[in-house]
Amino acid sequence: MNKKTIHDVDVTGKRVLVRVDFNVPMEDGQITDDTRIRAVLPTIGYLTGQGAVVILCAHMGRPKGKRVPEESLKPAGDRLGQLIDAPVSFVDDCIGEPVAQTVAAASPGDIILLENTRFHPGEESKDEAEMLAFAEQLAAPADMYVNDAFGASHRKHASTYGVTKYLSPCVAGLLVEEEVTKLQRVVDAEREGFVAVLGGAKVKDKIGVVEALLPRVEHLLIGGAMAWAFFRAQGMEIGESLCSDESIEGAGKLLNSMAEYLDRMVLPVDVHMKKLATGETRYAPAGGLKPGWDALDIGPETREKYADTVRKAKTVFWNGPMGYFEEPPFDEGTLAVAEAMGECTGYNVVGGGDSVAAITQMGLAEQMDHVSTGGGASLEFIENGGSLPAVEALDGKG
Repeated sequence: MNKKTIHDVDVTGKRVLVRVDFNVPMEDGQITDDTRIRAVLPTIGYLTGQGAVVILCAHMGRPKGKRVPEESLKPAGDRLGQLIDAPVSFVDDCIGEPVAQTVAAASPGDIILLENTRFHPGEESKDEAEMLAFAEQLAAPADMYVNDAFGASHRKHASTYGVTKYLSPCVAGLLVEEEVTKLQRVVDAEREGFVAVLGGAKVKDKIGVVEALLPRVEHLLIGGAMAWAFFRAQGMEIGESLCSDESIEGAGKLLNSMAEYLDRMVLPVDVHMKKLATGETRYAPAGGLKPGWDALDIGPETREKYADTVRKAKTVFWNGPMGYFEEPPFDEGTLAVAEAMGECTGYNVVGGGDSVAAITQMGLAEQMDHVSTGGGASLEFIENGGSLPAVEALDGKG
């Protein structure tokens, strides 16, 4: 990695503002998955061990600049305290006098968690002056900045990007260093044996990464609702399958603009569908969808074809489920890819989201070379050839 990390600077006795990703799933006020909190424990442990005062900032949900009690970071602070078996001071705001007083009273090795940065409109403001004004307030109590929130590093927000204008040094935490190093191997992969698997529902979010990957991969396997958009763009019937006009338009443009590489794009040859009126399920060829039927997964022939391709890959990058993963039996396509990822002897990387849920469910996470904590960030990193705004803003080496 060409950016400085916490190992390249002296953090002893410093008040360190650390951007983390504590945007964890919640249910009835309880955290249901603490993976993102656990992911930053090495960075927090290193900083406290060096005698730094650690000031953590993060976002939760989408409160749109307003205080939403249900999206408070207090439960994340409580969970962090349990994981490290040490007190974590929680401040009910992320700027202003309460923060300044808490930081001033802190001793070396103390950990402070600030309230949700998105409770303030300046965090996500598209008005640069407003964003930077908030960033300056957020940076005020600290001496330096550490970014360990890879999952938010594709955002040019106050807490990920703006604060770098007011603090120095600005370096990467251990999680960001690992993410960038591991994902760079995908960016640098040779075309022969390079397989990408993309799924999920949001076609418009992945058009850019498809355009970036097609010239560089041997095979690009498409699943999930993305596939239905490509079907429809080619004039095929897709029944009631999930597919927006925007997705169809994006797929159509891509088919035209990337015509010379389309032999590398692989679409499902069969589907697993459900009749909405009766709940009946059946398999059908890709061209056999009819009105009233909803395609919810890739079919068995496609499953076998995709799994075989993944198993033989030298490098494989996977982001997005192959179908409606949340409702069995429409999780079969996603689970087939997950199992093949576990059997692949090449370099295999899972890029966040439901793909991570699938490999975790099957107990295969330990067999992956890398499981990214950032779905959108990992996609944008690949799309941009190894670049993210909040990482580029950090201090370079040499």
